[in-house]
Amino acid sequence: MEFELLLSLILLSLSAVFSLYRQFQMLQQNSYFAARYFKWIKGSFAVRTVVLAILFFAASFLLAAKIHIPLLILSALLFVTRIIICITVAKKSIKPLKFTGRVKRLFAASVLTLCLLAVLFGVFERSLAGEICYTLLLMFAILTPLLALFSKLICSPIEKAFNLYYINDAKKILRGMKNLTVVGVTGSYGKTTTKFILNRILSEKYNTVCTPGSFNTTLGVVRTVREMLKPQTQIFVCEMGAKQKGDIKEICDIVKPKCGIITSVGEQHLETFKSVDNVFNTKFELCDSIEKNGGVCFVNLDSPGIAERIGKKPFATPIGENTDYFVSDIKSGPLGSSFILHIKDTEISLKTKLLGRHSIADICAAAVCAFYLGVDEIDIKSAVAALTPTEHRLELKPYYNGSTLLDDAYNSNPEGCIEALRVLGSFEGMNKTVITPGLIELGSREYEANYNLGLACAEHADTIILVGKKYSAPIKEAVEKSDFDKSRLIEADSFKQALGVFLKYADKSSVLLIENDLPDNYLK
Repeated sequence: MEFELLLSLILLSLSAVFSLYRQFQMLQQNSYFAARYFKWIKGSFAVRTVVLAILFFAASFLLAAKIHIPLLILSALLFVTRIIICITVAKKSIKPLKFTGRVKRLFAASVLTLCLLAVLFGVFERSLAGEICYTLLLMFAILTPLLALFSKLICSPIEKAFNLYYINDAKKILRGMKNLTVVGVTGSYGKTTTKFILNRILSEKYNTVCTPGSFNTTLGVVRTVREMLKPQTQIFVCEMGAKQKGDIKEICDIVKPKCGIITSVGEQHLETFKSVDNVFNTKFELCDSIEKNGGVCFVNLDSPGIAERIGKKPFATPIGENTDYFVSDIKSGPLGSSFILHIKDTEISLKTKLLGRHSIADICAAAVCAFYLGVDEIDIKSAVAALTPTEHRLELKPYYNGSTLLDDAYNSNPEGCIEALRVLGSFEGMNKTVITPGLIELGSREYEANYNLGLACAEHADTIILVGKKYSAPIKEAVEKSDFDKSRLIEADSFKQALGVFLKYADKSSVLLIENDLPDNYLK
């Protein structure tokens, strides 16, 4: 093999490794679903895919014509370009690639594939087999989305074996904890906040563990069990997320909850669920499991999605208006809320620093569940008064040049977003700004939800900064049809650019609401 050809293959293979950073980042952000990854390629990678296809055919021609110097130059340019792109993506990404064990195995599979093809090409260089190996090597090295998917395919049996081992180990740990009570928390919206509130209240009396952050997938729950549960743990508060039917049941079959909360049922992840009825049935897999285990599942009847369908699940214990568990005398302001919690014949006066009526609903569900599990009134009062906002969930913070930040970046609930805007509107006498890219994964209701969000922005904000055009178009349409001052409607290409606009006029009289912060796979 000529030196120039050998060096070209090395550079091409190395360039592919750098390019895979972006591919695996998007695969990870799309939960390793090939269909969703393809959708990202189609929407955000189409032009570059065409360019890479042209490079592939050019490289194939140069090899066939034995013109190796231009091939070496092309390979070197691609190598340098991909290094620059990789560094830029890593620095600017909203959600960088996490080098988990799975990602490391995908990288290893990709490198081994390239090395094997290179070796086979060297062995069979002057034969048809050699030409096939070279063509495959070029295809994978240049068209790296294909290499990413091929690596995912060959790693699938390994991932299944690892997952099965971890799941069985978690089940073994749980079987050994005879006195452990597992509380499941799920819902389309509010489950993470409710989980943290419940864990805080329960910790007044018990030794508790809850799933950290958004560890709400099967493997996230399994990891929590294996790494965080101790022999002295009395209650495990387990958040349960779902993107398709059966996801909640899978988690319940592992942890076997004795108590639970369903916060809401709504229009989220409709791309995978297809209908709200499917969302309802999936969320209520928690209720079905608890019924079998002889426990109690509290459900928020104030959620329209539940109220319309609750007759299908008579075992559930409703909370909310017109039930035995509800709140009254709500008084809210920009710095917190006070209200009375009713638990049958018991009334508990509560104060909290949390903002928004949806936060009060989350507190109600958590407090009712904690009271059922034996936490007394005094401890509930103390815990609720000490609550601090969950990170990026309507979190009040001091910001640049004395301004105030309402960080609601992790809120993708249409109702919660509008409630956040009401909170923004409560800052009377201040210059109120909202930055948002819009809402996603709402299927056929996406346009309507974003249009309503636009109306709320126009009603409660003084300045509106929209990020990107793909999802924010209905927001812009609603604002332009309202009486809002159009000169204060601004469009930005990125969150960085949007924040730059706000920082120009930020001062002590300014308050900024960041409403939803989409990951990179949704923003071009």
